Amino acid sequence: MPISADHIRTTLTAYLDIHPEEKPDLAPVLALLDTGAGLTSRKEFRAHATAGAILAGPDNRILHIHHLVLDKWLLPGGHLEPEDETLQDAALRELCEETGISVSSVTPAGDAPIHIDVHAIPANDAKGEPEHQHIDFRFLFRTTSTDISTLQAEEVVDAAWLDVDAMEASALGQRVAIELR
Repeated sequence: MPISADHIRTTLTAYLDIHPEEKPDLAPVLALLDTGAGLTSRKEFRAHATAGAILAGPDNRILHIHHLVLDKWLLPGGHLEPEDETLQDAALRELCEETGISVSSVTPAGDAPIHIDVHAIPANDAKGEPEHQHIDFRFLFRTTSTDISTLQAEEVVDAAWLDVDAMEASALGQRVAIELR
């Protein structure tokens, strides 16, 4: 069963119970859910949900990928697919697709997202997509393996294990550092 609006709302509400200081920033997401916006569809151009993975290796360094289209170092992640049952499932699928890391070598660090980030995505004329927002539900995972076997060449040009302080979002970096202590 694909991810539902109820699952997104439940995940978001549970996250806000832990991080109430983020309610003002995430209120627009709740408002979109209240209007019945299809946040699981990548064709919902007001904003749609995506799932990201923060993968900590045995030495607590974090896996980053170099994204082909955006030409930036990012955390693995991407759009939801119909076969994803939860946002965490989507994050794990994206991580494994983009890096070739085996699902069996990855363990979730918890059930809830460690961070939710809303950010702008530039227009992509080739795909007929206007500028829009991604609501990125980010989950922390751990692994004992640093073997990156096969990068998803159509999206990823490189991968690297970087220190936690290399993470782009300060709130995310702080939370990950606390979790890894």
